[in-house]
Amino acid sequence: MENKVIEIFIPGPAGRLEAKYYKSKKKTSPIALILHPHPQYGGTMNNKVVFETFNTFMDNEFSVCRVNFRGVGKSDGEFDNGQGELADAAAALDWIERENFDNSQCWIAGFSFGSLIAMQLLMRRPEINRFIIISPQPNVYDFSFLNPCPTSGMIISGKKDELVPLQSINELKNRLSNQKGITIQFDQVTDTNHFFTNSEDNLKKLLNKYIAKESSLF
Repeated sequence: MENKVIEIFIPGPAGRLEAKYYKSKKKTSPIALILHPHPQYGGTMNNKVVFETFNTFMDNEFSVCRVNFRGVGKSDGEFDNGQGELADAAAALDWIERENFDNSQCWIAGFSFGSLIAMQLLMRRPEINRFIIISPQPNVYDFSFLNPCPTSGMIISGKKDELVPLQSINELKNRLSNQKGITIQFDQVTDTNHFFTNSEDNLKKLLNKYIAKESSLF
């Protein structure tokens, strides 16, 4: 399937954004945008977790895009402490929506730093139906803006995450679990770290099960 994935350049607020895109053959296919980890710590759209998440959406017949934030890879511009990256994500979502104007669902996904940007975008874009965030860092970034969180989704973390204390994940879980009208599925993968090293298969199984189940509801 990889040969159907094309390299594209999306017009962004700081210049062009490098992205990879897969267009589903299915009419009214759902769409998904995937956001990568922190650019200043080596995060790119080719990160293993981002790549596996992209492939899982592709396997479920989504039209899906993963994008390099400004200053990463062939994307123009330079790191902007989250503000510019949020604008980049919004531009990428605009692009994939235009390409798939008849989409049946709109999903956002993010890994690590990308999970913060994904949830900030979720709060601004009411058309987003579902989210998946992987290895969020509520000990580093303030997620209190999710009050209330507007839609259901999934949060996955590693039980041996060396960057995020379990307590801060549990606090996020407790806060979101008390919100009415939405359902957030929390999954913790045993024996794995922040980057899901050697646990990519477990991650893919969780992602596939959730995406297949939730996308069938629409």
